[in-house]
Amino acid sequence: MNIPNMLTALRLMLIPFFGYYLLDKQYSVAILLFLLAGITDVLDGVIARKFNMITSWGKLADPLADKLMQLTALSILTIQNIIPVPVLIIVIAKESFMVAGSILLYKKVKLVVQANWYGKLATVVFFIAIILTIAINSGGFVNKYTDALVNILVIIAVVSTLFAFFMYSREFKRITAKSK
Repeated sequence: MNIPNMLTALRLMLIPFFGYYLLDKQYSVAILLFLLAGITDVLDGVIARKFNMITSWGKLADPLADKLMQLTALSILTIQNIIPVPVLIIVIAKESFMVAGSILLYKKVKLVVQANWYGKLATVVFFIAIILTIAINSGGFVNKYTDALVNILVIIAVVSTLFAFFMYSREFKRITAKSK
């Protein structure tokens, strides 16, 4: 196992600890774990590309780790009534379709789907929205202004996620049409 894959494995192992601390409202620890996961995500990508250590496992596990961390955060923030339920439903639906599409592409044309710039952008926007949402709620800063800020951040994150889904859907249709 190479260094980028070890970093991805570490990120996967951080998820239950992050979830525990977020659920227990130990927001400072949860934020630190979420930031550590974000740093390992950036590092594994940079190292994998720079030293040509890209693997099929990494192509699958890296976005899986990102999405599991994101879904863990959104699920718990929804349980805590910080994030509205429709946001979680939209993200779960998008990720479910993405997984199904990835499986179909792999079975049909042996293609392992890689993240594109729009998928990475959506991940970064959601990362920022989640960090700021947790931070605002952890410090007792919740008022009508911070509530509005969280809502705007989450709306931007959902829009970027839907945009990424639309772009991946177009690519899926193009690839499947070519393979016929």
